[in-house]
Amino acid sequence: MGEERPSLPADGRQSETALMIARGVRRLLRARGFSSLTELPLTDGRRADIAAVNCDGEVLIVEVKSSPADFRTDRKWRDYAASCDRLYFAVSERTPASLMPVEAGLIIADPYGAEIVREAERQRMAPASRRALLLRFAQAAADPLHRLADPGAMLDVF
Repeated sequence: MGEERPSLPADGRQSETALMIARGVRRLLRARGFSSLTELPLTDGRRADIAAVNCDGEVLIVEVKSSPADFRTDRKWRDYAASCDRLYFAVSERTPASLMPVEAGLIIADPYGAEIVREAERQRMAPASRRALLLRFAQAAADPLHRLADPGAMLDVF
């Protein structure tokens, strides 16, 4: 029949629960008109669990927390605010919503979808930060597609 296309390898950093949450969140974001990427490298060297952009250039970052312990060990989440217009936490229904900071939005997810239970307040990014993030987003989206089409290509990533 048709030629089988190679698939992208699994990242390996995320637990099964985190992958399940990310899947549901990304479905929600797509339904709301956002395109998303996982593990987007930011200009400060950190990685956003999920970064999303819509046609107006609005940028969201969603931090996926697979358990209360995962949240308690996170010391960096406040640093993401400068790299987005809205910051969210995403958890499964097994993680108490009361643990998540009110300074960020909250999404409850399962493998099939997600729901925003607390909207994130919009804090407009600085224009230079927006430009830098959008360029990283575009490169991060294009490079894996190039690798699929040309597995032997040498591509430097950030």
